[in-house]
Amino acid sequence: MASFAKLDSNNVVEIVISIHNNELLDNGVESEAKGIAFCKSIYGQDTNWKQTSYNTKEGKYHDQINGVFTISNNQSKSFRKNHAGKGHIYDLQRDAFIPPKPFNSWILNEQTCNWEAPIPYPTDGEGYLWNEENLSWILLEHN
Repeated sequence: MASFAKLDSNNVVEIVISIHNNELLDNGVESEAKGIAFCKSIYGQDTNWKQTSYNTKEGKYHDQINGVFTISNNQSKSFRKNHAGKGHIYDLQRDAFIPPKPFNSWILNEQTCNWEAPIPYPTDGEGYLWNEENLSWILLEHN
């Protein structure tokens, strides 16, 4: 299976669909162009599509074994930085899918194409929520 993201006129992802590999193969080789042609045959020729990788997150390709994702030794399959989701933006210059910015203060990490808080998440094993007003992490209370 391969995933394709339908983009609006501003390159914002509207939907993500999965299609069978049989619709992608061109002489035995996966072809993004063939997948896009298939998507257009269903959704209309005036639609805009980009392939996305379910197994790529923050620029790293992950193998999935028994539902567990681990970073793959083969990074040649890493594709467009992140798996697309509704509301993500496809950035043509970076050839990457970027999720919506969660808070105004967060900064785009150019390597991962993901947003990061201006203060790193605490590494003490506790759970935290970001407080945009105070620009700080707030410890979650345990019941």
